[in-house]
Amino acid sequence: MAHPTLMVALALAAGVLSQSAARHLRVPGIVLLLAVGIGLGPDGLGWVRPGELGGGLYALVDLAVAVILFEGGLNLEISRLRREQAAIRRLVTWGAAITLIGGTLAARGLLGWSWELALLFGSLVVVTGPTVVGPLVAELRLRHRVATVLEAEGVLIDPIGAILAVLVLEITISPGMDTVAAGGLGLLLRLAFGAGAGVVAGFVLARLLAVRRLVPEGHENILVLAMVLLLFQACDAWVAQSGIMAVTVAGVVVGNLRTPVDRDLREFKDQMSVLLIGLLFVMLAAGVRFEEVRALGVGGLLVVATLIFVVRPVQVFLTTRGSELSLRERGFIAWVAPRGIVAAAIASIVARSLEAVGMEGGVELRALVFLTIACTVVVAGLSAGWVGNWLGVRLPGRDGVAILGAGALGVALGEVLRAAGRSVTFLDSNPHKSRRVEELGFSVVFGNALQERILQRAGFEAVETAVALTGNKTLNGVFVNRAKENFGVPHGLVAATEIDGGLVAELVERQHGDVVFEGHHDIERWEPRFRSGDVEVVRCEYRPPQATESAEGIGDPMKIGSGERYVILAVERDGFARPMSMNRVLREGDVASVAIHLPEKTEALEALGPLGWRPSEGPETA
Repeated sequence: MAHPTLMVALALAAGVLSQSAARHLRVPGIVLLLAVGIGLGPDGLGWVRPGELGGGLYALVDLAVAVILFEGGLNLEISRLRREQAAIRRLVTWGAAITLIGGTLAARGLLGWSWELALLFGSLVVVTGPTVVGPLVAELRLRHRVATVLEAEGVLIDPIGAILAVLVLEITISPGMDTVAAGGLGLLLRLAFGAGAGVVAGFVLARLLAVRRLVPEGHENILVLAMVLLLFQACDAWVAQSGIMAVTVAGVVVGNLRTPVDRDLREFKDQMSVLLIGLLFVMLAAGVRFEEVRALGVGGLLVVATLIFVVRPVQVFLTTRGSELSLRERGFIAWVAPRGIVAAAIASIVARSLEAVGMEGGVELRALVFLTIACTVVVAGLSAGWVGNWLGVRLPGRDGVAILGAGALGVALGEVLRAAGRSVTFLDSNPHKSRRVEELGFSVVFGNALQERILQRAGFEAVETAVALTGNKTLNGVFVNRAKENFGVPHGLVAATEIDGGLVAELVERQHGDVVFEGHHDIERWEPRFRSGDVEVVRCEYRPPQATESAEGIGDPMKIGSGERYVILAVERDGFARPMSMNRVLREGDVASVAIHLPEKTEALEALGPLGWRPSEGPETA
């Protein structure tokens, strides 16, 4: 294929399609990307030949890596990092040194490489892969402490490892004590300058996005993209190789200084990362010839095995000793260290630099790094779930209920579910209501429930049902929608006085959600009733009504006037309780907890009878 732009377009399309297929097949995306890259490269169809792009390929690599690392930093939450800061700090400092030494000794001893080439390999495999670790952690639903350490290490080690590899390259090309001393100072200078520039740029970006109407609506994402690329190139121009640290830190700052476009920005950057990761892996994998990897022989596989089974465990157990991580958690972290796009990109750049100065070994170095990427990704991707289960570091199956709104009906529902053994968490931005339900012994998360970090704090990875019980129908719909989209919560229930269009109607129509309780209710009407003690919760058993029975509108939940005599809170079946919903299919023997307005108790029971509900025992709560 002689047309460079067509080749890039083909790599883009192949990269996106490969990642889409990988998601359906539930395998790490990089596995398919490597296979597709090789298949489209000279060893396969020959349609993608990265060498024809010349220096343009490496300019593309630089800019893509900048966007990918900014996106990685954007998703790091400082409050989570603080709790595990000791382990994270040691992993990205002393841990990096251990990996550097271990990788160097493995390549030197098992392949007989020169010290210079072996040291280059050791520096290139220091990094892990946030683009692999992130999706893996999300899919496995790991305990928060383990997930935080793995995600933070993956993002923060990349700029450190990339700068380290460039410094080792400089020492390799121009050996000498002066170069080594200058390299040590250069490492500190580049890290410090990049971090400082990233903090300043991050604050400026966040401020630009926070000021209303300063940036025209719809231009926020492209502004951030342009500024990230500018920051990367400007820092590299002032202090070589400092841009990679600058964009990572800027991402962390912007991600933790919440802005009005926070969610849109994250979605845009995530999509950009998927696009660029696909492009780079297909292009870079196409540049690696199969005979180059095969030429490494058994020695190459032994080097990778040493990294996985010896170097990584030693690194993790030494650097996390004395931390709050349990032995099982440390063992899992030691098992998961897939390499990703940064290792591939820097390896290709280093190999090209060695060839440019006439030094041998660049081809073998790149081949060994790609073999390391392939093996570590396959091992982690295919075995992490089983290892996580064995070590007990995965969250239990989804069984929790999250209730937005700590109002009277929400508390009543929570008490019924808790009594049945369900785990219940409340979310509310009202400090008085939050304090009240906390005093009742419930788990409470205070804050804006539309923010992703609040949902993370509430443990939505383990939530089976999200219930929105506020008087704001739009807020209810958005909350349930985000719970389902961002955390894959299976069931979403919303409170509504009526369905007259909007997000709630869309959720119900598409069967992505349902109306909570047996129908529409005025949530706020029940607040004074509970405060005055005019509500009783009774248990009723369901027996399908005979065809001749008819309520003739009495107790019709669609009619607010009659429907407010009672609220069916939850239904228990085979010992398992769920919140009641409008479209729930009932079975004989189901037992419901029903809140009844005491002044209308007789009318309420008369209305419930023709619907199949018969009181089964005395009051449950008052």
